[in-house]
Amino acid sequence: MIPQAFGRSDPWSVGIEEELFVLDADSLEPVPVPAEWLDGIRFKAELHASVVELNTGICAGVEQAAAELTGLRREAKRRAATAGLALAASGSWPTARAEEQPITQDPAYLRFVEYAGSAARRQYVCGLHVHVGVPSAEACMDRLEATLPWLPLMLALSANSPYFAGAETGLASARAEILALLPRSGAPPVFGSYQDWEAFAERLVELRLADAYTRIWWDVRPHPRFGTVEVRVPDQPTRAEGTAAVAALVQALVASADRAKPADRGIYAQNRWAALRFGRAAELIHPSGTRLVTVDELLSELTDRVRPTAERLGGARFLGPLERLAQAEEQLALGRDQGLRAVCEHLIALT
Repeated sequence: MIPQAFGRSDPWSVGIEEELFVLDADSLEPVPVPAEWLDGIRFKAELHASVVELNTGICAGVEQAAAELTGLRREAKRRAATAGLALAASGSWPTARAEEQPITQDPAYLRFVEYAGSAARRQYVCGLHVHVGVPSAEACMDRLEATLPWLPLMLALSANSPYFAGAETGLASARAEILALLPRSGAPPVFGSYQDWEAFAERLVELRLADAYTRIWWDVRPHPRFGTVEVRVPDQPTRAEGTAAVAALVQALVASADRAKPADRGIYAQNRWAALRFGRAAELIHPSGTRLVTVDELLSELTDRVRPTAERLGGARFLGPLERLAQAEEQLALGRDQGLRAVCEHLIALT
């Protein structure tokens, strides 16, 4: 049995994880995170040595979580400045070659790289992970299925990785494509119950295909140790207001979702691809499966649907930036006009 904490925090509590690149302030090239930064709680190591993860605690709502993240970003920026370093929030670092980036010398990470090979080394990308507390294991699986059809919209809105290895990729979110190289990525399979998911996760560990259930990289997954549904599909936003906006939408969606039949994985796969390819300009199959809609149309429908819940939970006032969030397009416009150095400086300035 996997230890679980469902119901131990207030329903719809929020926790946020951001992943940021650490860079030399002059060359703007990645450098390893200084070990003295890391406490394993608020500032954590990641797979690649030049990425730092910022973690809030369990927060009553998005307002508290956003305030904590602002403080974490400021403290990380202070630590960076004293060491001649800089921080940047983006789904990918425009000039970096993933295979050249050193891996964190942690036994679990090294075993993973040995197992996954080039697929692991290619994961030099950063995402935003939003945890929402749920009252029970059964509620976790219900909310996961009800939330899943809307996650390609989250990806389209947050797409923020159009460059990889110094070149345009032709994708709004290269990160989403790169994540799909991993085993156990994309949409989770359909599970009949939480116990079915638990048995699957335990089997992976028993067969030594994973050292923990966290070696499952689906776009949304149960996280029993935290007692949450964890939404993992968004690219890392650059502006802090973008993180707060996405988190507010995720919280309201999870909290307002009803029990649902299993989401159509075929539609999900098509919509995920369209979102990573076109970002804000994507056309997506409506969750009903009946028609194509634009990102703006689907966003309007979803925000209308969840706004009463967002207002009740205090997150409604954070949703506004979603209407103008177009980070991949912003990067590309600047890069084509002024070059990649300007893009990198822009990302650092806005972080």
